[in-house]
Amino acid sequence: MFDKILIANRGEIACRVIKTARKMGIKTVAIYSDADKNALHVKMADEAVHIGPPPANQSYIVIDKVMAAIKESGAQAVHPGYGFLSENAKFAEALEAAGVAFIGPPKGAIEAMGDKITSKKIAQDANVSTVPGFMGLIEDADEAVKISNEIGYPVMIKASAGGGGKGMRIAWNDEEAREGFQSSKNEAANSFGDDRIFIEKFVTQPRHIEIQVLCDAHGNGVYLGERECSIQRRNQKVVEEAPSPFLDEATRKAMGEQSVALAKAVGYASAGTVEFIVDGEKNFYFLEMNTRLQVEHPVTELITGVDLVEQMIRVANGEPLTITQDDVTLTGWAIENRLYAEDPYRNFLPSIGRLTRYRPPAENPDYTPGTAAGSVGDVVVRNDTGVYEGGEISMYYDPMIAKLCTWAPTREAAIEAMRVALDSFEVEGIGHNLPFVAAVMDHPKFVSGDMTTAFIAEEYPDGFEGVELPEADLRKIAAAAAAMNRVSEIRSTRVSGRMDNHERRVGTEWVVSLQGNDFPVEISADADGSSVKFEDGETLRVASDWTPGDQLAELTVNGAPLVLKVGAITCGFRIRSRGADLKVHVRSPREAELVKYMPEKLPPDTSKLLLCPMPGLIVKVDVEVGDEVQEGQALCTVEAMKMENILRAEKTTVVTKINAAAGDSLAVDDVIMEFE
Repeated sequence: MFDKILIANRGEIACRVIKTARKMGIKTVAIYSDADKNALHVKMADEAVHIGPPPANQSYIVIDKVMAAIKESGAQAVHPGYGFLSENAKFAEALEAAGVAFIGPPKGAIEAMGDKITSKKIAQDANVSTVPGFMGLIEDADEAVKISNEIGYPVMIKASAGGGGKGMRIAWNDEEAREGFQSSKNEAANSFGDDRIFIEKFVTQPRHIEIQVLCDAHGNGVYLGERECSIQRRNQKVVEEAPSPFLDEATRKAMGEQSVALAKAVGYASAGTVEFIVDGEKNFYFLEMNTRLQVEHPVTELITGVDLVEQMIRVANGEPLTITQDDVTLTGWAIENRLYAEDPYRNFLPSIGRLTRYRPPAENPDYTPGTAAGSVGDVVVRNDTGVYEGGEISMYYDPMIAKLCTWAPTREAAIEAMRVALDSFEVEGIGHNLPFVAAVMDHPKFVSGDMTTAFIAEEYPDGFEGVELPEADLRKIAAAAAAMNRVSEIRSTRVSGRMDNHERRVGTEWVVSLQGNDFPVEISADADGSSVKFEDGETLRVASDWTPGDQLAELTVNGAPLVLKVGAITCGFRIRSRGADLKVHVRSPREAELVKYMPEKLPPDTSKLLLCPMPGLIVKVDVEVGDEVQEGQALCTVEAMKMENILRAEKTTVVTKINAAAGDSLAVDDVIMEFE
């Protein structure tokens, strides 16, 4: 077995590989750019080697720099993680020439299956059903438009070397095909150092389901079930689960056997994933094969008890698989939510900055990958992360900062465990998508399992604006707020230095206001908790050990758990729960009566300004002062976290001033241009 491996990656996947290597007694070497000198993966590894400036194309994807780090450290093998050089055949070739083991598939398999165009041709030759598309390389935007018309809109424009949603665009007309081609080409060059583009038919109403395969160099191969990855935004997966709530055993078996056969046809040896589009009749079509470890691999580990990173290392060491297909069993249900540094209230635009608070929910201490989740407990919580409280979220890399997973014997229990875990996850200092994924966990379509890749576009067509909680949930939060307010009021009565003969009394009648509702309540308390009575006679029993200043309140309401994120505001609390962000005011009846006469403070008018929605770099400005612009017209392009974002006009108007030019770095809400 290897004594030392180098991890040619960063963030949570580097930390994930280090955990398994440590379990196996293998020393690890991290590499890092200037932006990552204080990163978690650097702290966790036994050694760390600096490899250059922050941009990935000057550090993490420069093969010569990584090879120099391998030589300096004396590492015997390299795990590439995902992204960066993980599917780069030249990197695998360089390792082979240096006598260093690549913890991944052979170079020939990467070349055959890692390239989306080549893999589709191989699949077609093997009589595998594929999505219609143009398999050749596309030279320019005019050719992209011509091909798109021949295939028929809508089309998907993809980077040949792409992954993680980078270099992908959906085009519904000629203008979008032209714009999408250039943006995809730019993103592909920046992210992968390869700007080749191809186009295929975009199949509407599909499910995205993938099969995990594991093969060795001795001709053995197994499939480890499937993962449902249909909930995506901008072609990037957000929620994954295993198994799929849609597949039956016959379809699972057919997809699995086809995936293993395809892997064996190219001499595959390592962990890999075969991705399919599945229609409503359970017909499945090969999309691509990812010749690397997938981001969402933890859900497969949770239901199979197989440590995929360990298996990759053992296969790279020349060992045969110790499991057969008959040994593979799928137990229980696992769900993964990706925590992104993206602000859902700003159309999911990237958010960077310092994590002033980062407190994930408690994980099961007895669970490690390779352990059967069911042997650990009725519920397992796992959080794969690459950040820590006080750390920085950089603009240079992918916005994903953690993957929160839950496992339970049933899908319903796994969803409920995820709801509680999300409510318990504290993140401050940046915009993040926790409210959004919490909303998804409660969405009827997700709960029923009846979703497609169009889920987010269909259910949130105008973006995410928060959650409107039903009255039953509002009442629970109102009761909890009344109980917490009582605790705060009692503490105030105990402040030292008060005047003699002046005693502050805590009232029993209050009005709790939230989400446009006023709930007059009467509260009574004893040593075990508080009873909160509403006007209609309903009484809720609240118990908790919350104290003022705690930012997480773990309560029970009528015996059921309720977890709230709590912040202090005037006359109440800012409370976040189940995707809702609420200002909850607790006032005396007289205060509640008087506050109705207070004037409403209106936000400033920004309708004549184009504000930068995220910290980023201006790539280009498409208009000039004096131009009349139409609704939907492109105004400028901002790049952040390897993604290009086109900002468009919201109405017909005239540009009166432009404050930024290509190459400028802007902060959130900086004024880019002004209109008449």
